[in-house]
Amino acid sequence: MKLSAILPDLSPLRSSREFRLLWVQGLVATVASFMALIALPLQIKDLTGSPFAVGVMGAVELVPLVVFGLYGGALADSVDRRKVILLTEAGLGLLAVILLVNALLPRPMLWPLYLVAGGVSALVGLQRPALDSLLARIVPHDQLTAAAALNGLRWQAGSIVGPSLAGLVVAYSGHATAYGATVLGFLASVLLCSRLSAAPAAHDAEKPSLRGIAEGARYAWSRPVLLGTYAIDLAAMFFAFPNSVFPFLADELNAEWALGLMYAAGSVGSAVLGLTSGWTSRVRRHGLFVVFGAAAWGLAITAAGWFSNIWAVLVCLAFAGAGDMLSGLGRSTIWNQTIPEELRGRLAGIEVLSYSVGPQLGQVRAGTMAGWTGTRPAVWSGGLACVASVGLLAAVLPRLLTYDATTDEDAQRRRAAKEAATVA
Repeated sequence: MKLSAILPDLSPLRSSREFRLLWVQGLVATVASFMALIALPLQIKDLTGSPFAVGVMGAVELVPLVVFGLYGGALADSVDRRKVILLTEAGLGLLAVILLVNALLPRPMLWPLYLVAGGVSALVGLQRPALDSLLARIVPHDQLTAAAALNGLRWQAGSIVGPSLAGLVVAYSGHATAYGATVLGFLASVLLCSRLSAAPAAHDAEKPSLRGIAEGARYAWSRPVLLGTYAIDLAAMFFAFPNSVFPFLADELNAEWALGLMYAAGSVGSAVLGLTSGWTSRVRRHGLFVVFGAAAWGLAITAAGWFSNIWAVLVCLAFAGAGDMLSGLGRSTIWNQTIPEELRGRLAGIEVLSYSVGPQLGQVRAGTMAGWTGTRPAVWSGGLACVASVGLLAAVLPRLLTYDATTDEDAQRRRAAKEAATVA
């Protein structure tokens, strides 16, 4: 087998200037965001000494994400998506300035940290549908899987480098330095976003409304393939996202030193799959990616709960990350191949909820069950429940398993529309 058949397919980077800009901007923004995402809970911990005070941040973030994620989807279908991306990125930079100013005070205050956490969640909810729905417009139809793999690789690189740098910066230079780096990162990101071409909505697009959001939800409900991608992702994350109990698992395994590795292992596994994702561009049965990837995630989490050797646990978590990456490639490709342009923003808003709310609720499930059954049973039982739920959903929604990009009516309709737009 040739090496080129395994390495990532770089076609989207070569063929689309807009994708190149967004890829670099996304990498810069991810690293900058993680600087603040690591420093913020650490600062709350330093100010209060309370685990509950740190946990409250998740509750503060959840409601704005749900509300503004749905509204952001309707907004992305109604206005220039470039403006949404640019303005929300500038807003995130301003929130980072607030964190920096607060950290420089002789006695930093607690309430601005929660205010910023909620504000970031709201802005991300507004921005992500515009970002996600832009991909199908700027990348050729046959390169969507490759683009999803490159975006996943970018995210994993940022999620490995960002926290590592943030930990060092906070430890040796303090919270203010981390927030200052975040401000500089968002400044660079805004400059990159300003170079994007306009991405206006259709001339007959309606203003954002509850009716428009409901229309998007009805469309998703009427498409078993789309419904399957949402349901499987939610089930996998709800039952088998045990990150909140990693500190307790590390204690049980007498491996407190490995806690950081446990958080990073999934990203490493995802990155390895991303670096060897060239073959995925030649696959047309993307529903199999979704199902098998989610099942592999659940099996690997089950094994991680069973093993008592820390190195075996880390390997399992890495395999789990690879499974999640594979499932994510399938979901992203199906979304971008089948959803009509006029609904893409609203469906992207639903997508934001499907891959954001699941992990939030999953951490609550894992922590609650660990209090009842112990840490390791909470991990492996969640993994088994994930596998069972994925199997049940695949049986109930068989069209997801049989999805083929070359024969699916929605995919072919979307391809024809894009080709017609290109010719015009």
